[in-house]
Formats: sequence, C-alpha cells, structure tokens
Amino acid sequence: MSLDLSALLDTLRHSDAMRAKQAIQRPAQSLAPAPADKDGEARYALPGDDTAALRCGDQYLLLAIEGMLPQFVAQAPWFAGWSAVMANVSDITAMGGRAAAVVNAYWHHDTAAADQLLAGIRAACQAYGVHLVGGHTSQGPEHPTALAVAITGWARCLLSTLHVRPGQCLAMVADLDGRWHGDAPYWKAFEDVAPSRLRAKLEVIPQLAEAGLLQAAKDISNAGLLGTLLMLLEPTGSGAQLDLTKVPRPADAPLERWLRAFPSYGFLLTLDDRDLAAVTTAFAREGLQCAAIGRIDASARLSVELDGQRAEFWNLHDHSFTGFSQAEEF
Repeated sequence: MSLDLSALLDTLRHSDAMRAKQAIQRPAQSLAPAPADKDGEARYALPGDDTAALRCGDQYLLLAIEGMLPQFVAQAPWFAGWSAVMANVSDITAMGGRAAAVVNAYWHHDTAAADQLLAGIRAACQAYGVHLVGGHTSQGPEHPTALAVAITGWARCLLSTLHVRPGQCLAMVADLDGRWHGDAPYWKAFEDVAPSRLRAKLEVIPQLAEAGLLQAAKDISNAGLLGTLLMLLEPTGSGAQLDLTKVPRPADAPLERWLRAFPSYGFLLTLDDRDLAAVTTAFAREGLQCAAIGRIDASARLSVELDGQRAEFWNLHDHSFTGFSQAEEF
C-alpha cells in the first residue's frame, strides 16, 4: 500500500528537528551580511555552508563547530563524543575538504561520564585521522552537562552551497551498510569498520571536487533529507524537484524513518548530468550507494514526488528555513 505523500510531508514538516532548524532564523538576522561581503571570496566565510572557508594561498582554510544536545551527552556520553567529531568531519568533507584537527569544550558533573565522553572523542579522532589538540575542560559537581567540538581543515576546491544552480542534477550518496542506534534516528555505518575504510569513503568527495565532477554538497544532518535539502537550496534561493522513489535507502528501512535519519555517512550533491556516471562509479568502488534523486530549479520551492503523487514540501518565497540566504530576492 502506497504512503499518502501529503500526510508524510506534513508529519516531517512539523517534526522537532525541523522546528529546531527554523529557530536559527532569529540569530541569523544579526549575522546578515553587508552587500560588499557577498562578493568574491568573502562570501564563503559567511554562514550558510557547513563550514566557513577562508582563502589561504592556493587553498581554503575550513572552520566549523558542533554543539551537542545536552540530553544526548547525558544519556550516551561515549557516542556523543564520537558523534561530535564525526559530524564535524562530515561538515569538512561536504565542503570538498579534509579534516585536520579538533578542539573540544565540555562541562560535566560526573567524572566517569566525562571520561567516556573524552574516550569517544579520542576514538573518533583516531578512526578518522584527525588530531585532538586541546580544548576547555570544566568538571565539578555544580556543572551542567554540555559539549561542543570545533574543527579545522583545508580544501583545494570548494563544494559550497553558493554553487547550486538551476539545471543541476541532485544526487544522494549514503553508506547503507549499517544499523540503527536503538530507536533513535541515527544510522550508524562506522561500527566494526577499519579506520582505513572510513577514511577512504570520505576521501571520495574531495577527490571528485578536485576533478571538477561535483558542484555543491551538504551532509545530511538531524533535519533529515528534506531539511538538509532546504539548507542546500536556501543560500541561493533555488528550488528542487525530488523523487523519493529514487532515494538510496536500506532495504528494511521504512521510508518515513529514513527521511528522518541522521546517517553517519550521507550527503546531498549537485553536479552536471554528464558527470553522474563517473561520480556513481567512484562511490561504488568504496561500497557507497549514489543515485540521482531530482533536479535543481529556480522556483525556490521544494516539490516532492512519490508513486505518482506530487506535493510541495516548502516554499522559500513565503517561508525562510534557517534564514541564511545570500540571494538578493527569490
């Protein structure tokens, strides 16, 4: 029996994760760029991409930070530590870059839990080949539970959301060889995987960027596929046509749950049609599933198809999402 597309989209539209992204709009107002900042290389340092990118000679310095949900840190300290590094590494990768080093800042009242948190951070750094170079530690019985991890990296060729253009092919790549983290929306494709394999899978994206085969990318975050796609589109005021039947997903994963998923390896990509075969082949060599799932257009609307049904998920003309847009007008 086919899912009702309108009902599915309405459920996703009003999810907690989507509301959390929209809450960014208020601080985004205070970060609105001056017109001069939207020109040339300066625009890559503005909010909207997965990392800030600053030109340094013939490369870009990349910088990002992840703050973890306090409840997550309290309930699963080791996994929270790992995830903080993993999410940052994905942000660097989505920009066409390679991660270099992380620093952390954490507060905790439980020494044993704090040790687990740091162990998760160290394990992820070792697995992904990232240096842990310090941070800020605050432990004491009066402290809350909090964690943030910042990362730096570098790129030769950027995959900025500012490169999204009408007519580009929209694709998704994911590592489907994984499992759910209990009832949570986390799809883990890193457990029992050799560090060399984790690094090789990440390396595909900067290599494709440097070969000129990708234009833009965004790692799929806790806003799920549709929320992440909105964040890919919003900086340029672009729109997209998305076909959910073409989305790569695990054979036993219900569609609604997969659309909410925060995968340990999952990216949205834009590219030229002529490069699709080369791109999917490069990912397949590393055991990753990549497929064209739609088309970028100039509508500022995200339209979705499923089994002959068609509905609009979001209209950026009427409602901004995060508020981070460099488009003059939609």
